[in-house]
Formats: sequence, structure tokens, C-alpha cells
Amino acid sequence: MKILLAEDDTRLGELIVHMLKKKAGYTVEWATTGEEAYDLASVSAYDVLVLDWMLPERDGREVCRLLRGDGYTGAILMLTARDSLEDRIRGLDAGADDYLVKPFEIDELLARLRALGRRTFLPLENDTCRIGELVLDRNSHRIVEGEQEVQLTPREYQLLDLLLKNQGTVLTREVLLDRIWGMESEVTPKTVDATVKLLRKKLARLDGAHQPIRSIRGVGYSLDS
Repeated sequence: MKILLAEDDTRLGELIVHMLKKKAGYTVEWATTGEEAYDLASVSAYDVLVLDWMLPERDGREVCRLLRGDGYTGAILMLTARDSLEDRIRGLDAGADDYLVKPFEIDELLARLRALGRRTFLPLENDTCRIGELVLDRNSHRIVEGEQEVQLTPREYQLLDLLLKNQGTVLTREVLLDRIWGMESEVTPKTVDATVKLLRKKLARLDGAHQPIRSIRGVGYSLDS
């Protein structure tokens, strides 16, 4: 699942991003202003937008209202400390699909996201992608070649998808660590190497003649164009 989080509280934002990646294996992009959130949601497809009400530049309710006015049909979850019935009605009337009051438990946020993700809001875009003779199925996190297939773990999938989105570009271990595990996690660059090794073994089961992930000694990894 691909999430856009709009939250200007740095500590809370870092926690949410880390937990969504670690506990659910989601892909998360993080905006800190309403203007940035509006711009990102206008040009990219997300499964769910998580909007804080009190954002700088444009508040979450205004971002929600503007996106709906533009014809945006994706799922929107509003985060706010405003817990009155009137405030909840205002948020829902602006176009939000759900409403979560701060402070909240991460497990509740994950449950809300799963519920919203089960609903059909947008047609799936680029749900499969080809890597040579291999096909990555982004919905089921599988790699397929003909009738053969292997299932990827959330980390393996995130790693391969990130390399795929930056095909031909060398990504350092630090960048991979930050984007997949988060710099605040306790894992080390060796974890990145171990995950790449496991991913390569799965790719080799399907297409042993070609290994698309290249090691750049002392730097990181790249996926062949």
C-alpha cells in the first residue's frame, strides 16, 4: 500500500513513517505542509492520504476540499486533536472518508488504513512491472516468470520496488536503509546486504542466467536498466 502522510510535527511524523514501514511494509511519502501535500496528491497515485488538520500553508480540511473539488477519488483519513461532533462533521463534509483523533495508537491507525485500502477508490496503476523476463506483481508482492513464482517478504518487496523505481541509478546502503527501515531503526547496513542476498536467491530461482541487481563495491546497489 502506498501512503501519503501530511504531518508537520516532526517527531510524530517520523514515528508514523517508521511504524508504517516496519509493521506493515507500506511505501510512505511524507509532506510537512498542506501545499506540499496538495501538490503531491495532484500528480501521484496513493492508496490513502493521511492528512493532519492543522498543517501550515493550507490546513488538512482545505487540502481535502480542494482535492475533492479537483475530482480526486482516493481515500483520505483526517488526523486531528479536534474531537467535537461539529469538527468531525466538518472534516467529513470536506471530503474525508475517515477521522482519527489524536492521540491514537499506531495499531488503530493501521486498522483504519487497512479498512480504507480494502475499498476501491482508484484504478490500480502500474500494478505489474517487467524486469527482463521477470514480472513484479505489486498487488501480491510476487515475482513471476511464466508459471513459476516466488513470494517476497515486505522488506524484499520494498527493496526491489525502490531499486526498480530508480532503475539504472546507484542507491547507497544509507539511502536504502533510510527509505525502507528508517534511520531511527536499530538495523545496520549489513541488514541491507543480507536482504539483497536473500532477494537475489529468489530471483535466481526464476532466472538464474541473469541477475539484475548489481553491487557497487563500497557504495550500494543498482538495478540494471
